[in-house]
Amino acid sequence: MENIWNNYRGAAILAIVAVLAFFSSVYIVPEEEQVVIIRAGNPVNTANTPNGKTNAGLYLRVPLIDSVRRVEKRLLDLEMTDEEVLSNDQQRLLVNAYARFRITDPVRMVERAGTTDGVRTALEPILNSVLRQELGRRTFQAMLTAERGTALANVRTNLDRQARQYGAEVVDVQIKRTDLPDAPLESAFRRMESDREREARTIRAQGTRDARIIRAEADADAAKTYADAFGKDAGFYDFYRAMQSYEQTFAKREDGPQNSMILSPDNEYLRQFRGRR
Repeated sequence: MENIWNNYRGAAILAIVAVLAFFSSVYIVPEEEQVVIIRAGNPVNTANTPNGKTNAGLYLRVPLIDSVRRVEKRLLDLEMTDEEVLSNDQQRLLVNAYARFRITDPVRMVERAGTTDGVRTALEPILNSVLRQELGRRTFQAMLTAERGTALANVRTNLDRQARQYGAEVVDVQIKRTDLPDAPLESAFRRMESDREREARTIRAQGTRDARIIRAEADADAAKTYADAFGKDAGFYDFYRAMQSYEQTFAKREDGPQNSMILSPDNEYLRQFRGRR
């Protein structure tokens, strides 16, 4: 048995390494998901996307370099809490609505919103705004007739137009309930508070979207700069990275214990201290 191991040890080690490399690079895409491959902060590939060239199945990625971002392919919910709306006949209405949407462009979604929760955060204030505008053009009695369907169709169209910039498609908007508020004064204060919160959420969502775009562009520029520097002078790139490592390792810390290292002068980590030959 020992002779067999000695004779085939190299082959066995190579087989184990190959199996580990395979399992670290393979990923499975189910039917209900779509996938975006992120490399250096940028989307580089997709799988099982709507109208795409690939379907669900087994795929490969570059280990340690590519990250897999999974995006729901099924319909998603966008719930709206009770919102007070002023109708055309000056009736204060308490409206509860919801929307259904799906992600049709996962690359744009990753770039603009990051996750499906980010899409919900961005679309919720927009749904409230377009619903208030559309219902504000109609009377309370009209909301009880077939005209309600026309109003919701307009809300869906306007919301879908805004959702496209986040890679989403709105397929339906419905009103669960339309009531008169019990306490007008309290509802007025709640409406004022919700307006401020909605405005804050909108600003945060726009800021988050812009920050993700700027961060992705900066990561791409940094990766290109590093690649160009390495290609022009590999020795200088090695020296620069070593200096960064020394700075982090030997930096004086004011809020914690000091780092201590015992190394031989011939240690490879300290080669930059011996000068360039």
